[in-house]
Amino acid sequence: MSTTTKSKSVLWDWLTTVDHKKIGVMYLIAGTLFFVKAGVMALFMRIQLMYPEMNFLSGQTFNEFITMHGTIMLFLAATPLLFAFMNFIVPLQIGARDVAFPFVNALGFWIFFFGGFLLSLSWFFGGGPDAGWTAYVPLSSRDYAGLGLDFYVLGLQVSGIGTLVSAINFLVTIVNMRAPGMTMMRLPLFVWTTFISSTLILFAFTPLAAGLALLMLDRLFEAQYFITDMGGNVVLWQHIFWIFGHPEVYILVLPAFGIISEVIPAFSRKRLFGYTAMVFATMLIAFLGFMVWAHHMFTVGMGPIANSIFAIATMTIAVPTGIKVFNWLFTMWGGKITFNTAMLFASSFVPTFVLGGVTGVMLAMAPVDHLYHDTYFVVAHFHYIIVGGIVLALFAGVFYWYPKMFGHKLNEGLGKLFFWVFFIGFHLTFFVQHLLGLMGMPRRVYTFLGDQGLDTFNFISTIGTFFMSAAIIILVINVIYSAFKGERVGADPWDARTLEWATAHPLPEYNFAQTPQVRSLDPLFYEKIHGDGKMKPAEPLQDIHMPNGSILPFIMSVGLFISGFGFIMFNMENPILPPIVVAVGGLAITFICMIVRSVKEDHGYHIPVEEIKAKEVN
Repeated sequence: MSTTTKSKSVLWDWLTTVDHKKIGVMYLIAGTLFFVKAGVMALFMRIQLMYPEMNFLSGQTFNEFITMHGTIMLFLAATPLLFAFMNFIVPLQIGARDVAFPFVNALGFWIFFFGGFLLSLSWFFGGGPDAGWTAYVPLSSRDYAGLGLDFYVLGLQVSGIGTLVSAINFLVTIVNMRAPGMTMMRLPLFVWTTFISSTLILFAFTPLAAGLALLMLDRLFEAQYFITDMGGNVVLWQHIFWIFGHPEVYILVLPAFGIISEVIPAFSRKRLFGYTAMVFATMLIAFLGFMVWAHHMFTVGMGPIANSIFAIATMTIAVPTGIKVFNWLFTMWGGKITFNTAMLFASSFVPTFVLGGVTGVMLAMAPVDHLYHDTYFVVAHFHYIIVGGIVLALFAGVFYWYPKMFGHKLNEGLGKLFFWVFFIGFHLTFFVQHLLGLMGMPRRVYTFLGDQGLDTFNFISTIGTFFMSAAIIILVINVIYSAFKGERVGADPWDARTLEWATAHPLPEYNFAQTPQVRSLDPLFYEKIHGDGKMKPAEPLQDIHMPNGSILPFIMSVGLFISGFGFIMFNMENPILPPIVVAVGGLAITFICMIVRSVKEDHGYHIPVEEIKAKEVN
């Protein structure tokens, strides 16, 4: 076992890293790139709908954009951006040196990345998928959808494996890697929501993987699972998809709740109100959220009894969600609130998400849903949850944890300008879409006729997207400006309460020189009040064992990427190589890497005490 690390080039270091903090940063970068890509598609779609009968995009291109926008935003942008914070922050908040399986953590990131890359390649092979992000059959069958759908199926299949292994890693980490004294009921809310969200991933992504496998068999080998002429059932796909699809919303929104539950107490200078109620409300939301998938299918014809059961269950989710909302408000009540950028996003999240929740209750009423279904009302509701909930929370998290991740603050002046431009643009874009829906404008249409009363609201909605796009440009300027001129800060710039702010500055690779002893729900705040302001150690200062980096996760993911592309080649005309060779060859690369990983002895390395003391002093 080595006691030193070899110097590496920057590129090699990032390709081989298994450090949870660097992997968190890689998730942040990759998720941001996909976010911008999907955002540009949204902007183009809104320009197309700015005036009646516009010809900015063709109908086919619009269909491809609307499919890729939804798919990328949910699978390749929102999920990895949340994973960025989970990777970086959760081990710090529980007092761990890394996640339970650092190698698997790196593998999860690279599989996600190459799955997203595979999906993006569809543009170079005849166009993107065009059946909508739900890929309803028969629209997604081989008779109606081209090669782009194969990239959708295999890209999501590969990417989903990465999400699954990462979720398992978070579960094991939170159960086994907590510092002494960090009981489950002392976990920060962000850790709790990560834990519950990971559990949902475990149960929701597996049916999606099964459904994608069946659809792949239909498309590549004419298996006919969903082809009605051959005894298949298209409604089966809808059930499979929404058993995944509805929990997916909660997979995303629960960590967003966790971020809000960290930011509001920090800038209200108060403990989170009703911690225990918040924990159990989160569990209840997750359970109910998993059980109500069929409310997406009221118009399919399930019958009044099934519709009633799913309608009541769906509306019940408002109860634990209401508990959370009131607890956030009671946390702010009487607090010494600092309205910096992070707090502006967190506090604006509350009413925005409530509005999205209210329209969700409206959609949960089965008879009324027949009126709203497939109108812009649904689009507005969905974006109030996803953008008004998750994206606002992500921005709050970015401004809150940026100093811990990069050692300096983002500029507050530019940050507040970014907030107001984005917030105004968001409501301009999506609030009027409620009205468009009530006026009967169908969703997923690439144009509309004039003189139907839809012109003004569509114009306003598009203007809103210009505001949001300008806001993102301001954020980019802020990041670049702050990298050179931003305020350099110490370990605890917000005078915060949780363990991530108790680490040394700059943040060492081992996180904590000595594992901290946790004595309260808000451990750092407790030591500030009852101790000397520093965490008590739970172990003597000694050499620290750390895992070695490895290039194998990268190569294994490349193997899965090649294999996925090989399966897609079955539907290509005149492929250069036999598809079976490429598909099996890619799998062989992955399996060989697994064998190498199994037989190669790698005991990691030790960081000597002297080196730790030198870093802690600096």
